[in-house]
Amino acid sequence: MSRIGDFADDDVTGFAVKSPELGTAMAQFSNAVYTKSRLPLRIREAARIVIAYANECVVCQNTRDAEGEANGVDEEFYDYAAQWRTWPGYSDAERIAMEFAHRFATEHTALRDDEDFWERAAVHFDDELLTDLAISCAMWVGMGRMLRTLDIGQSCRITL
Repeated sequence: MSRIGDFADDDVTGFAVKSPELGTAMAQFSNAVYTKSRLPLRIREAARIVIAYANECVVCQNTRDAEGEANGVDEEFYDYAAQWRTWPGYSDAERIAMEFAHRFATEHTALRDDEDFWERAAVHFDDELLTDLAISCAMWVGMGRMLRTLDIGQSCRITL
């Protein structure tokens, strides 16, 4: 049951009209993350699904990209997200993106100070891709926590 408004359990956007200007800006930010990012789809989805689990956001966990299957992002890819450290189906770059996302959501200051991580990340990501990853993670953490906290759209299954 939504904590604000009287929204259907599968309405993930209806609440935004309660704040039209901020709701519109939020939608534009989300759209930019999915359509303007330079991250490869598998990298983006690897980071996104880890944050979905960190946020305990069901709608985020159920979100899929329409082009995912064509890009090697199948249900198995999502099924092992909680085992990102050890599942052999993830590449080293995906694993670094997942580590960044997990730590961004759970221990951001320790991540900031972890020189070993930054050395490992530099092997796979230039500054531009790390910037896209960080901005994307900021949107997913914020949006996912908002949706979960307000119990909005948690029965949705979104296809991007």
